[in-house]
Order: sequence, then structure tokens, then C-alpha cells
Amino acid sequence: MSPVSLAPLLERFFMQRLMQERRVSPHTIGSYRDTFRLFLKFAQQRLHKAPVSLTFEDIDAPLVCAFLDHLEKERGISVRSRNLRLTAVHSFFRYAAFELPTHSAQIQRVLAIPSKRFTRTLVRFLTRPEVDALLAAPDRRSWFGRRDHAFILMAVQTGLRLSEITAATREDLVLGATSHVRVIGKGRKERCTPLAKSTAAVLKAWLREPARGDGRQLFPNAKGGRLTVHGVKYLLSKHAVRAAQICPSLKGKRITVHLLRHTMALEMLQAGVDRAVIALWLGHESVETTQMYLEATLAMKEQALAKTAPRPGRPALFRAGDQLLSFLNGL
Repeated sequence: MSPVSLAPLLERFFMQRLMQERRVSPHTIGSYRDTFRLFLKFAQQRLHKAPVSLTFEDIDAPLVCAFLDHLEKERGISVRSRNLRLTAVHSFFRYAAFELPTHSAQIQRVLAIPSKRFTRTLVRFLTRPEVDALLAAPDRRSWFGRRDHAFILMAVQTGLRLSEITAATREDLVLGATSHVRVIGKGRKERCTPLAKSTAAVLKAWLREPARGDGRQLFPNAKGGRLTVHGVKYLLSKHAVRAAQICPSLKGKRITVHLLRHTMALEMLQAGVDRAVIALWLGHESVETTQMYLEATLAMKEQALAKTAPRPGRPALFRAGDQLLSFLNGL
């Protein structure tokens, strides 16, 4: 049996499997692309073969494990990031299982590599005063300030993901008696998220601004194109510094769209909204994903309990009656 070239198989995985069949999001494509960029460079150094010369047989379980260890120990990535890289490799090998049934033993050994367990930290979130300070930070006398204020308000009220809010177009916004925004989330699933009246009013005013570029992007950059991850990071960091002057508790906090998403979800949970509704709102595949918000709420309550003065009490000794003792003795 002649060796199988890795390059065409990997190309079909991206072009046919991910883009055409599964129609995964650009974010997933980018994540998987970066994983295999790193992996091919690692394989080149370890095997002394150019990426285009690699065969599928070269990519065995020991090489994948060595790659994951390299990422964690030498590149310093977190366990969570390590597991995300492994997810990309597993996805490719599940595709290879259909394409190369003759290599099932090699494929199964790679698929058997487990994700690494890690201690899950409690969800971070912002308090209401911190959110108010962040919303007040942009200078709304400028176009950029009005854009940033509308962006932050929509992010914290809808809980949209970064990729969802930066991809939103003006056509996705429906303003009226029941205002909402349409987005394409994970798994190419479309969902509609309601907008509060105050959010809808701000967005309605924002839509009256002169369009930039082709006029499609809801929150464009200076040239009218889509905001990048770095662009969003810059605008949030800039306004967080200014907001910290008003609300000192923001100092040192890393403000991200995901943090605003957590803030919205936790606020809904504290307001008594059912977990199933929150999962539907956020676009979670499983209600169990919202468990982390319950854990965060419990931690808040425990912190509150620790600050209160304990009530005096004295435990009483348990004295069993004869009938109960007889029952226990008879077991």
C-alpha cells in the first residue's frame, strides 16, 4: 500500500468538509487553520520534511501528543487552548476515517487522545455600576464615540458573541414594535435576539449616521469594513481606561465582548430567568452550558454569607428512640 499524501487530504477537509458540507463559521475555519499551521511547522522540525512532503502515515498519535506538549510547555498556552487545538486535530481524523478506512488503527489511536482536565475558573462579569461607567466612556460627540457606545450597549444587552456582533449588517437589524437582531451563530444556526426599547432607540439613531464603505456593516471600521478582533479589543480597552476613572473597580479588568456576554447572562439568571431560556438566548447547544452561571451565582451568595455575622446556635445531641435502635440493630 503506497503512502497517502497529507496535502490533498487536508485541502479536501477544509474545502469540502468544513466549508461546503458543514458550513462552519469563519471563526472556526480560522481556529482550525491556525492549529494546522502550528502543527505542520512542528512536524517539519521534528520529521525534517517539508509540509507538502508529509504523508498521512507520518501523522501518528505520538507526534500529535508531542505537538500538544510542545504547545503547552514551550509556547505556554493554557490547557483550554491545548484542548481546542486537539479538537481541530480530532475533527480532521474523523474526516479521515471516512476517506481512509484502511488506516483505521492509526486514526483510532489519534482519536483516543483525551482532552486534558483542568480547573474551571468562576465566570467573570461586570457589576451594574461598572457597565454604566463603560457605556458613559465613549465621547458621543464624535462618529467613533457614537459607534462605540452603540456597540457596547448592544453587546451587553444581547450577549452576542464577538463574531456575531462584528458580522451583523444593517439588514440584520429589525426595528419596530418588536425590535430584534438576526445573527448566524455557531453551527450556522440563525437566531433572533430581542432588543430593549432603550437599545433600539440608540441603534435607530445610529442608523441615521452616514454610511461608510458599502454601507452594509452595522458597526464598520473607519473605512467601512468589518471590525477586526484587534479593533474591538482596542476600542474596549480604550474606553475601559476612561471608565476606570469614574469606577475604580474597573482598574486592571480585561474588558472583552465575552465578558459582556457573561454579564448579561448572569443578570438574567439573578432576575429569575429559566436556564433553558438563557441557553436559547445565548445560542448554547445544551442547557448544561449555563451551569457555569449557576456556579458563579452560588459563589456570590457564599461571599455575601461570609460577610454577615453568624447566628449563635448550639447543636443538640441526637437521641434515638428504642424503636429506631431496634430497627438499626436488626439491619
